[in-house]
Amino acid sequence: MSDNLKNSKGRGAQINVRNKFLELSHEMREDFLEYCRLEGEIADKNKTSYLEVFPKTIVNKVTSPDVGMGYSMNPYQGCEHGCIYCYARNSHEYWGYSAGLDFERKILVKKNAPQLLEKKLLSRNWQAKTIVMAGNTDCYQPAEQKFRITRKCLEVFLKYKHPVAIITKNAFILRDLDIIKELTSQGLIAVNVSITSLSEDTRRVLEPRTASIKKRLETVKTLSDNMVPVNVMMAPIIPSINSHEILPLAKTVRKHGAMSIGFTVVRLNGAIGEIFTDWIHKTLPDKAEKVLHQIAECHGGTLNDSRYGVRKTGEGKIAEQIHALIKIARQQYFSDIQMPQLNKNLFNMQRELFKNSPPGQMNLFE
Repeated sequence: MSDNLKNSKGRGAQINVRNKFLELSHEMREDFLEYCRLEGEIADKNKTSYLEVFPKTIVNKVTSPDVGMGYSMNPYQGCEHGCIYCYARNSHEYWGYSAGLDFERKILVKKNAPQLLEKKLLSRNWQAKTIVMAGNTDCYQPAEQKFRITRKCLEVFLKYKHPVAIITKNAFILRDLDIIKELTSQGLIAVNVSITSLSEDTRRVLEPRTASIKKRLETVKTLSDNMVPVNVMMAPIIPSINSHEILPLAKTVRKHGAMSIGFTVVRLNGAIGEIFTDWIHKTLPDKAEKVLHQIAECHGGTLNDSRYGVRKTGEGKIAEQIHALIKIARQQYFSDIQMPQLNKNLFNMQRELFKNSPPGQMNLFE
């Protein structure tokens, strides 16, 4: 059963769907909402809460064969950006919360992430492999302004000269330009900026608490001007919402300095299908059925496609059109440039240096 919370301003999801792992569920009844209205009370304050958690590890090995990364780490679980299509929503259910509004309003904070990262890098069998920050949730979401965990983790990567990649859609990454420039000078970092549309109206409905398109393009340019390798992720591409923007978006991000583009075709796996369907009927009612039908057409007739190899790229005529446009965009705007390989050669020497340091110098946070 879902919470019938209407018009949750500034949020992507408009409901809390049932957590499939929990026997009990919570329902906000219409009679209660009417009582609150008559009494002048607020049934739901729609505020974000930050909850500290204490994981034992922070670096995760990615076993899915089609994700494109070997290791990831996430300083935060849940994401206040509120992107309605976000595949990470389902992961909130493992923590006992809903993939809907809870994902955006209950942010789990891993304050010990820098220490856990350092412990991992110092482990005997670890060899340098690119670790992706924000493989699940954005490491530069609003919580980072308060907790600064991402910055502290970047300091660890710099300390040990270890390669790192970042995925974000927040211009707040530029706060850490000083560290990013140092990592860049040693070939240790690549940044992936997610830009799904050139339309601010589209951005507002799809990604309500993210940085504006203008700020994200400025971020790509600033990073590029400082020699930071930048890939732009057109992810996800949603038929009849942003699928017509592939070529103009590619042209624009190349002008701003992006070295490559990546893409995924939207997939509404797990609880996201229900959340997205509710959202689009409330937000874009005139085109809701058309969009849902075209998404399903890309995934064998279903919104919930978990097949490795096709779940991210889709299949069928609509997906083929998207692939063709991406191919043209890459040939036209990115054929003369490519993202560099990150440097994995400095890490072992740097780690041995710190292992042989006098006691008291091992821990960056002492």
